[in-house]
Amino acid sequence: MTKKYENFKKNVSESKETLTELQYHVTQKTGTEPPFQNAFWDHKAEGIYVDIVSGEPLFASIHKFDSGTGWPSFYQAIDEDCITLKKDFELLMPRVEARSRHGDSHLGHLFEDGPPPTGLRYCINSASLKFVGKEDLRTMGYEAYEYLFDEPTA
Repeated sequence: MTKKYENFKKNVSESKETLTELQYHVTQKTGTEPPFQNAFWDHKAEGIYVDIVSGEPLFASIHKFDSGTGWPSFYQAIDEDCITLKKDFELLMPRVEARSRHGDSHLGHLFEDGPPPTGLRYCINSASLKFVGKEDLRTMGYEAYEYLFDEPTA
């Protein structure tokens, strides 16, 4: 299911006023938060993770796994249209940076060492995310993603 994303836009001046120093550093300055010392590395509630800046839906708890890295890890995005990938040469070996498409927030990096079915690992900074619980999807305007948590029928 693809949702239209016209409502999700970056507002840098608003971001500077509403984000914490760490959230701003991570999303706008391509920073990294410490492993194992962030909000979502071991978060287990059902729901979706959205861009802290734009609100665009990025990841779902059903695709989250424990990678042992200390950051939230997902084997797929909710919708690939919400993520842009860029080569990153900040370290000695090239990496693939993951950014939100409309908010242009730095999220983290994509690696090819994840579990089936994709073999991918989106290693994401908690500071770039806001969690919307399954029970709040409708009231927060994310009802299009309730299907992710539907019980399979026998």
